[in-house]
Amino acid sequence: MKAINAKGTAGLNLGALVEVADNSGAKIVKLIGVKKYKAKKGKQVCAKIADWVKVSVRKGVPDMKGKVFDGVVVRQRRPYRRKNGERIMFEDNAIIILKDEKGNPKGTQIKGVIAREVMERWPQVAKIASVVY
Repeated sequence: MKAINAKGTAGLNLGALVEVADNSGAKIVKLIGVKKYKAKKGKQVCAKIADWVKVSVRKGVPDMKGKVFDGVVVRQRRPYRRKNGERIMFEDNAIIILKDEKGNPKGTQIKGVIAREVMERWPQVAKIASVVY
């Protein structure tokens, strides 16, 4: 995975219920894992902006409920710092669902804005985004 130009602050713990920002059919998902995360003994695994996560669908279309998918965190409520000194935070936490490991999104459009750090790490996701902030 490519590095991002921000010092990410851990904003989502395991078990967090998060909104889905695309039109894949899921509405609410539960965070169950963070891919490529190295944790120390006794430290809780948590996700930050532009991280690759495993999610379980809690609300949405009936054929997706209970299934496990990969996803990317596109917005987080907890403030994080960019290299130029500005601090960024969004009004909600949001994830989009991926259909394969290459980073292709399952949906065809993203509702709301996504962070610039997501565009750096996941260019296929940025192609369908309406606004990048």
